[in-house]
Amino acid sequence: MRSKSDLPAKTCVACGRPFTWRKKWARDWANVKYCSDRCRSAGAAPSTPREG
Repeated sequence: MRSKSDLPAKTCVACGRPFTWRKKWARDWANVKYCSDRCRSAGAAPSTPREG
C-alpha cells in the first residue's frame, strides 16, 4: 500500500490548497482542477469574505 505522500498532488485553482490524487479521479487526473465540489461551483475566482 502506498503512503499518501507518494501520491501525485496538485493545487486547487479556486482555493489554492494542495490536494492529492484520489482513485475516483484515476481516469481523468490530467483534467482535475478543483479539490472539491464546493470549489468547482465557485469557479476559478477565489472566494471573498462576506460582510454583514
